[in-house]
Amino acid sequence: MDFPIFHIDFIGNRMLIAVDAILHVIINHALAVGALPVIALLELSGIRTKDPRWDRLAYRLLKIIFIITTTVGALTGVGIWFSASLINPAAIGSLIRVFFWGWFVEWIVFVCEVSLIMAYFLSWQSSARTPEAKLKHLRLGIFLAAFSWITMAIIVAILGFMMDPGNWMSERTLISGVLNPMYFPQLAFRTTLAMVMGGMTMICLTYLFTRNDLPFRTTVIRAISSWSGIWMLTLIIASVWYYQVIPQHMLANIPVAVTTQEYVSWNSSLKWLLTVGLSFVGWVLWSSIRHPGQVHGAKYLASVLLLFAMLGQFERVREFIRKPFIIGNYMYANGIRVEDYPLLQRDGILQHATYAGIREVTADNKVAAGREVFEQTCTRCHTVNGINSIRGQLKTMYGDKPWQPEVIAAYIENMHGARYFMPPFPGNKAELDALSVYLASQQKRATAFNGAQTNGIPKPDKISASTVYGTLPNLANPHGEQQ
Repeated sequence: MDFPIFHIDFIGNRMLIAVDAILHVIINHALAVGALPVIALLELSGIRTKDPRWDRLAYRLLKIIFIITTTVGALTGVGIWFSASLINPAAIGSLIRVFFWGWFVEWIVFVCEVSLIMAYFLSWQSSARTPEAKLKHLRLGIFLAAFSWITMAIIVAILGFMMDPGNWMSERTLISGVLNPMYFPQLAFRTTLAMVMGGMTMICLTYLFTRNDLPFRTTVIRAISSWSGIWMLTLIIASVWYYQVIPQHMLANIPVAVTTQEYVSWNSSLKWLLTVGLSFVGWVLWSSIRHPGQVHGAKYLASVLLLFAMLGQFERVREFIRKPFIIGNYMYANGIRVEDYPLLQRDGILQHATYAGIREVTADNKVAAGREVFEQTCTRCHTVNGINSIRGQLKTMYGDKPWQPEVIAAYIENMHGARYFMPPFPGNKAELDALSVYLASQQKRATAFNGAQTNGIPKPDKISASTVYGTLPNLANPHGEQQ
């Protein structure tokens, strides 16, 4: 409501951030959090056995981690901030206000993490000169693994808060926001999953790097598999714990989240698929512990890809099931706070949207006004012609028969009751009618919806110039003095 609307119609805002965020999470969990402890264990094994092969292997694995995390991992991390700020600035602004000091600490930890991985990688070869230097170098690896986990632990608090703020709704403190009902279960789930992913990824790469030394391969793979197997057992416990604390209304959204509305019946099949996938990974780890030299590398690769796919699906489902909220019980997915709904439904959203180009619905501007309403209320999740297009949804519902604005209006007015994951319509009756007229007009001639980055920002008026502090710039004065 207070920001220009950024929108890319062919891909949609949800898909834009999903691709970037899922890639970042996979890199973070598998390499930064899960793999770095394995590197430290390999280095420790080299120190204890005085076998340089452990050290050489650990260095080669760390090189891959270093390159990927400091390039793609870092870029996608920045990309999350950039895309989230464009797509839903109201939500990210609210989270920054709640977790300012948490994020402040996380930024410090992240800087330390980057410094540590550079020091750990760049000083590896020089640290082999003396045993004392090698032990000091190992401590760098342990600190690096710890700081990587702390970074995730802080972010998980924010992710849990977005699903269920818990006591923060009444207390409004940082501590109550961090210690939300989802925090510890989700932290346990992500930690154990990351360790399994990191271990399996290192096993897969070890299989590749040790093809000329099969006895050593057997020893290393058995060691990493034993480490990962322990985490696999704790992952099962953490998964059950995490599932049990998910609010019931979110669990009801899972069948739609994991498939689509047309294929809800596939839900049970996908649950079995996830169960079989984890069972396969567990079986590969067990086989590696008992007969590490007899497991083909394709099984390790399949396990890694399965884990990546499962994490991606988990992120997709987690993002969907918290709907209709983007911050549970506080802000809807459209970026409008729950407590603002009565005001907007009384006055209309166009009267309170800072960058709306139309302020009042008339008989002559219904299509244009409806487009403004669509921009303010629908474009966070929907496109016109692209991914999750509103035109496609309406065609599924009403087919090729002429779309009737009054029928569409009746549906939108009651859609929250029919489909809980859809936020209630926030505007007044005139805006609801205008939106319905605009949507009906898209049946025959749908045009791509462009955001402010293409259409520009409407000329400021008294509403857009007003502030929450009650002051109003004098628009007639070129120097912008207050009136």
